[in-house]
Amino acid sequence: MLRWELQLHALVEAALSEIGVDLEGVEFAVERPQVDSFGDFSTNAALVTFKKMSKSPRDLANQVIGTKAFAEFPHVQSYEIAGPGFINFYMKPSHLYSQIVEVLAEKEENFARSDLGKDEKVQVEFVSANPTGPLHIGNGWWAAYGDALSRVLKRCGYDVSKEYYVNDTGGQIRSLGRSILSRKAGTSPPEDGYQGRYVVDLANRYEGELEDEAAGRWAASVIISEIKQSLESFGVHFDVWYSQASIEESGAVEETIAELDSKGYVYENDGALWLKSTELGDARDRVLRKSNGDFTYLAGDIAYHRNKFLVRHFDRVIDIFGADHHGQVASQKAAMKALGIDPSRLEILLGQMVSVMESNEVVKMSKRAGTSIPLSFVVEKIGVSATRILCLSSSLDKATVLDLNKAVERSMENPAFYVQYAHARIFSLLKNASERGLTLDASLEVNLSPLSHPREIRLMKDITMLPEVVEVAARERAPHKVATWLKALAASFHGFYHDCPVLAEGVDLTLATSRLALVRATQIALRVGLDLVGAEAVEEM
Repeated sequence: MLRWELQLHALVEAALSEIGVDLEGVEFAVERPQVDSFGDFSTNAALVTFKKMSKSPRDLANQVIGTKAFAEFPHVQSYEIAGPGFINFYMKPSHLYSQIVEVLAEKEENFARSDLGKDEKVQVEFVSANPTGPLHIGNGWWAAYGDALSRVLKRCGYDVSKEYYVNDTGGQIRSLGRSILSRKAGTSPPEDGYQGRYVVDLANRYEGELEDEAAGRWAASVIISEIKQSLESFGVHFDVWYSQASIEESGAVEETIAELDSKGYVYENDGALWLKSTELGDARDRVLRKSNGDFTYLAGDIAYHRNKFLVRHFDRVIDIFGADHHGQVASQKAAMKALGIDPSRLEILLGQMVSVMESNEVVKMSKRAGTSIPLSFVVEKIGVSATRILCLSSSLDKATVLDLNKAVERSMENPAFYVQYAHARIFSLLKNASERGLTLDASLEVNLSPLSHPREIRLMKDITMLPEVVEVAARERAPHKVATWLKALAASFHGFYHDCPVLAEGVDLTLATSRLALVRATQIALRVGLDLVGAEAVEEM
């Protein structure tokens, strides 16, 4: 699709060159303003170049819009100089008509697709919940976010691999084993053990050795199988399930420490092996191997990331963790630097806490105490699509509260219902139009010039924003921006539906056909957006 930001950027460059501005080292932006009254696009070019011409920004802006380049550009209706020197562009409606025709031609398969990440191999690791209990809604939040980010990256041409790291060894597995054996013996789990009905169920099924590690490993395998089923039901499909135990059993941890040692970043103190991470930007040195000979979790994690970069050769790795992992960021990046890997290639995204409210009360959640709200419970209550849309209702760095009572409401106050209802309305409208013999020409030679109502203009603007939204979501690792756009598009469509009838008596055929084309373009955009967030485009509500 033609990107008008790029066209206008080239126009401004030509105008600046025409009046003698040296463009070397100059970076300016052409963006869509957040407020409609500031035009369709705006640039700060005069604000970042005025010193080169010894003029005020507003004087330079006046000179720019008076150039031959601006006079000959056919798609702008008017220009405005605003504030200290911004240039606002008010486009002719024709620029929207041509873009809507492109949407109709590209259809769902190609609309909002780009080669932003062409040839870049990216791994996204997310969820990676310990296999010590069922997935809870917090895990589901990260699942929805990580999967949506992966979909956005794929839409932008990245070669994406989705991975779940299975923490199937270590202290938490032994604790799980002790909890099961305690229940099997008819006693309560230890203080650091796991509670909940699922532990009792596992104890009743276990017939293996009466040894913590064995019982824990068996239970973890059962829980992982159930986690896979839960995620599949949630529409999240991982390409790789990578076992922590396999890392340890392969000797990769020893190899990694040996490599760090050979580079001079390991030392021994009090019988333990330490990483000189302070030399690499960390706040303190970190233990790799305890004095009792056990490797730390960090050691295994460094070996795991070494495998990602140096064995499987990912260009970039994106880890999505909860905020409680913030202490790992500096140490992991320090370790990557020690291994000769550019630490900027490792991105660690930290999400804030997710709370659940039911009947106006926040539900206390604890996996160990067995009081978590299972993801499966929420999905059963409000559905996969609604859950996934609501999981993307805010950015990763904001604490979120999911109100289950509001989530099941079939009202315009519920964003998930609001968005899906827009598609159901479109499907019904297109079906009724077809039954009346009103269809779009296969050649797409549709006249959109009758579309001039403010609701129509707003809807066209929102549709054509999606390619930019998707690229921004990919660059900023912010798939919630697609969900935000979906809500805005749904709002625009519902307003259009109310004020701009398509099939009503008195609407002439030319206008009806133009509006029908706009409805179909809206459907294409909605379907692409819904697919990116992992939600279904329903045909009826």
